[in-house]
Amino acid sequence: MATIGTLHESPLHAALKARYAQPGAAVEVELHGYVVDVVGADCWIEIQTGHVAQIKRKLACLVEQHPVRLVLPVTVEKWLVRVGPDGATLGRRKSPQRGAVEGIFRELVSIPHLLAHPNFTLAAPLIQEEEVRRHDPAHNWRRQGWGTVERRLLAVVAERVFVTPADLAGLLPPTLAEPFTARELAAALGHPVGLAHQMIYCLRALAALTPAGQAGRALTYTRASPPD
Repeated sequence: MATIGTLHESPLHAALKARYAQPGAAVEVELHGYVVDVVGADCWIEIQTGHVAQIKRKLACLVEQHPVRLVLPVTVEKWLVRVGPDGATLGRRKSPQRGAVEGIFRELVSIPHLLAHPNFTLAAPLIQEEEVRRHDPAHNWRRQGWGTVERRLLAVVAERVFVTPADLAGLLPPTLAEPFTARELAAALGHPVGLAHQMIYCLRALAALTPAGQAGRALTYTRASPPD
């Protein structure tokens, strides 16, 4: 019998939950009107394999009650598995796309101030995964009939933990000259300028970046001075 919250649980979510549930921890516990993935003695753990915006109210409520750790996996390597309508495997190949830890800012824009809360920490496991796609032209015509049906964890190759805004600011490239623009940050990171804007938005909300004027029409920024 499925317990609370596990009936439609994905294999990726289940595997991460098993990894983060230390001996003695309880899983799928109802607290303050929400179901928490893992409840341990020291913190409550919430694992999010989808968009953080979906659980931002839940996180904001829980951190007022107890230390909370958000687990936000970053896929650094992915294998694509195609299956037919009957579930038979049709092929498997490695995706050319590779993720990086800076990708967490795409989700953190939904909770930009939460990392400043003393009860909140963020864990970003860097994972290898399989993405299973099934051919269903009736529902996935935009992708030539192929749609994702599940994600599977293959391995956790590393983990980054962020406790303070300064930890997140540590993702700024050390060689980045100041003041810098979003385009200069994107070039230093090797990522799209849109992600650089999201990174700047979050770090400004956390007072880890300071506006420094303009270079032409572009705004410039500097790292905030550490508190005395």
